[in-house]
Amino acid sequence: MKVLSFGSLNIDQVYSVDHIIMPGETEPAGDVTENCGGKGLNQTIALAKAGVSVWHAGLVGKDGGILIDKCRENGVHTDLIRTTEGRSGHTVIQVDKNGQNSILLFGGANRCVTEEYIDEVLGHFEPGDMIVLQNEINLLDRVMDKAFERGMQIVLNPSPYDAALEKCDLGKVSFLLMNEIEGEQMTGEKDPDRILSMVKEKYPKARTVLTLGSEGAVYQDENGRHRQEIFKVKAIDTTAAGDTFTGYFIASLIRGMEPSECLETASKASAIAVTRPGALDSIPYREEVEQFR
Repeated sequence: MKVLSFGSLNIDQVYSVDHIIMPGETEPAGDVTENCGGKGLNQTIALAKAGVSVWHAGLVGKDGGILIDKCRENGVHTDLIRTTEGRSGHTVIQVDKNGQNSILLFGGANRCVTEEYIDEVLGHFEPGDMIVLQNEINLLDRVMDKAFERGMQIVLNPSPYDAALEKCDLGKVSFLLMNEIEGEQMTGEKDPDRILSMVKEKYPKARTVLTLGSEGAVYQDENGRHRQEIFKVKAIDTTAAGDTFTGYFIASLIRGMEPSECLETASKASAIAVTRPGALDSIPYREEVEQFR
């Protein structure tokens, strides 16, 4: 089975602040760094660091060489990444003294995906292969429809949740990984059990993971639910925690682990990630996760 991560590649500008800035407020930044990120790239690197051989598909601008280099440094197959005119996607991220973040996203090259490019990429994959998606590229519905036609297993992290997801047939999704905010946006429910019940009713074929912040995470399939508590650590930066969880959960499934073991492994990985600054550099390697207690 081949694994394709089709998603965003961003250049992150990260500012350290005392608190997340309010409307009309001016706040001095203590530090600024520039890193590689994007939910698509974060999840790709998490898969790679977890030991998965993964192809990334996506677009970068003329300034995107650093993003391709970062993929190669981590053993990601880059032959499907293309360069387009203009700037790569980028973000402006505030990280406060408690490790919480606020993110402003500019799509850039990530919003230049074409139908021809989608067909070119998916032509390299076969039935049973896996595609990992999020919602930071355009034509997501087209990618999902074409992947489904090819018989691929579709993994979706519906983030950020917006109107583009309303155009997607989520009944085609094999694995749905979301946080409680996205769960509420999808179902209109706030209670985690109600969110899971509603998702099961609407998308009975999807195996679902709902992450609940300090309350841990829940996995749901046709056989029931499994719950996992968090591993308590001192958080420094939560930027890539959710993407780390997604990558490690999927990697654990690919290795044939039971859902409860997948939840535990993904929770350990995200716990390590939040103790480190940045996005990609905060994602731990598989050996670190296996040694975490």
